[in-house]
Amino acid sequence: MDVILLERVAKLGQMGEIVKVKEGFARNFLLPQGKAMRANEANKARFEEQKAQLEARNLETKKEAEAFGEKLDGQQFIVIRSASDSGALYGSVTTRDAADVITAEGFSVDRKQVQLSPIKELGLHRVTIVLHPEVEATVELNVARSPEEAELQASGKSIQELAAEEEAAAEFEIQGLFDEIGAAGRDDDDDDRPREQQDDADTQDEQS
Repeated sequence: MDVILLERVAKLGQMGEIVKVKEGFARNFLLPQGKAMRANEANKARFEEQKAQLEARNLETKKEAEAFGEKLDGQQFIVIRSASDSGALYGSVTTRDAADVITAEGFSVDRKQVQLSPIKELGLHRVTIVLHPEVEATVELNVARSPEEAELQASGKSIQELAAEEEAAAEFEIQGLFDEIGAAGRDDDDDDRPREQQDDADTQDEQS
């Protein structure tokens, strides 16, 4: 099917171009969303009549998108999810989840504007937000199991590094317990020596 584009459409063309697309794509996406109209003679004439108005409207919406994009671009949003120790999520973070958390922080975004494959691991993930056919912003989703973990990830530590630090801390604590037990055992051995040896040891301590 041939259609006239009413705005720039990625991988298709610019406003005013006549392009050939699959009929299902036109009927289910381009036509109902007002991004294109059928390329018949009546619509060609109609487009020429409305071209100046469409261009002015596109320029205005582009400026609005650019202003919004300056505020949104580079922002980081925390998404709390359950996950295994290896970092694999029990589920995934979808476009709807991303749109919801971004909107909750005061940036109104629709899930259709979010470009991402479902996120299935903890960590920092860059996500593209399409604000206008010619304007995009990039944000970061900080997917973590807790706000504290999110803060550590934001500082540059990966989930693997965090796990290694936790393991090292646990080993250090266990070694400390063994050292305390060993020291207590040596004290007990001193107390178990014959009285004469203890007296000799005490005398030597006094002489020294």
